[in-house]
Amino acid sequence: MVAGRCFDFNRKNLNRMIADLVLQGGTIVTDTAEFVGSIAIKDGVILCIGDAAAMPQASQVVDVSGKHVLPGAIDAHVHFREPGYTHKETWETGTASAAMGGVTTVFEMPNTNPPTGTVAALNMKLEAANRQAYVDFGIYGLLGEENLDQLEALIEGGVAAFKCFMGNTFANLPAPPTGAMLEGFEIVARHGLRIALHAEDASIMARRQIKLQEAGRCDPLAHLAARPPVVAVEAVSRAAILAEWTGARIHILHVSSGDELRPLREAKARGVDITAETCPHYLLLDEQAYTDKGSLIRVNPPVREKSHQDQLWAGVRDGTIDMIATDHAPHSHEEKHRDDIWRADCGFTGVETQMPLMLTQVLAGRLTLNDYVRMTSTAPARAFGLYPRKGALLPGSDADIVVVDLEREESVDAGVLQSKGSSTPFDKVVVKGVPIHTLVRGRFVMKDRALVTAAKGTGLSVRRIQQMPPATPRNVEHTTAAIIKGGPAR
Repeated sequence: MVAGRCFDFNRKNLNRMIADLVLQGGTIVTDTAEFVGSIAIKDGVILCIGDAAAMPQASQVVDVSGKHVLPGAIDAHVHFREPGYTHKETWETGTASAAMGGVTTVFEMPNTNPPTGTVAALNMKLEAANRQAYVDFGIYGLLGEENLDQLEALIEGGVAAFKCFMGNTFANLPAPPTGAMLEGFEIVARHGLRIALHAEDASIMARRQIKLQEAGRCDPLAHLAARPPVVAVEAVSRAAILAEWTGARIHILHVSSGDELRPLREAKARGVDITAETCPHYLLLDEQAYTDKGSLIRVNPPVREKSHQDQLWAGVRDGTIDMIATDHAPHSHEEKHRDDIWRADCGFTGVETQMPLMLTQVLAGRLTLNDYVRMTSTAPARAFGLYPRKGALLPGSDADIVVVDLEREESVDAGVLQSKGSSTPFDKVVVKGVPIHTLVRGRFVMKDRALVTAAKGTGLSVRRIQQMPPATPRNVEHTTAAIIKGGPAR
């Protein structure tokens, strides 16, 4: 991109137009480029990008010189706990935490109470989100054995994607047997939405946990022992085979081990539409955390040995891992701190700390700023059908923008995080590179490191703009619907 002009094709109209806001003089960063420029915003979208002298008049000009301007992060994996567990988190507190963390769109998981497995449950969640959300949001529908007859209605009702729990985690939603997974993949493949997978083998983990408990193991490392990498390798491989057969699009959540990279690479080489994410805690923590943090570190899948951390960084660098998400999973302090590891709830807050933690790694040379934008914004936007309205700094894109100060140092402070369940294994960690302004569709939701409380309830469902590529179902003559009806599914 040439930064010496304003990129709007109708200059005559542009000169007469008054923008709502100009962000002036920052270093604009995309997944492929970095240059000094200004961004004009009108009616919630980017009007033009170019030199400050080329900007139209604006109602407001904010000088961001010396700062970096990035597309807002898209966190494809958060748990906001409402309905059912609002003592842990609400849509208000979760999206406020996102806004403070430079995250402008979230995808929220279905293991609430009730689970998001019916249209009634979906509508309950949409109502809460519409009232409270500071940032835009997509909602995952549940794909389980008991609600296969609800998948079509959930798609019509507005889910942005589906989530299938192959292994147990908070709320203990039962993992569907492979036959039900296949049938669910067949249904969703016809519509082209992506299916996100908690890819751990439930039966292996359940058996090992029972054996460990019978042996009296309740120490933090027992959790790691119950979930060796093979549980993930088996599940990723199985999911990839089902996706290859059905043509379903899948996304592997929270990749925690180097062993998972092999089935991921093999599936991608075969042409399976498979994406994968990892999380900051897998990239930055190792087995020492079980000694240092105790039951706080319990998360599914577990934080693993240092050798896995090194392999995950290699997967980030070579593109096997497409995205960085957080698995933001808050619980109360009491629920996280237990003497018995099996009684400690799994997960911790993350949506507010991801950006400073990862920008610190950018400054340490472990990935480039362009890589960071690709993995936290562009790639999730593409995978979930939001690009280029989201995940891009382009004329016509939603003005979802974060301004970061790469020179600013702070210490992560669990006591000031917006999340209700603010327990974090990164408490007191010093970070360098901090979001200072967050804009969602051109509106400040965080400004000068302070939440803009008037923005509560302005978040919108991304289904209004979501456009997945055409569905590509395969082997339709063999689907469950086809064999029952005696012909291909329609």
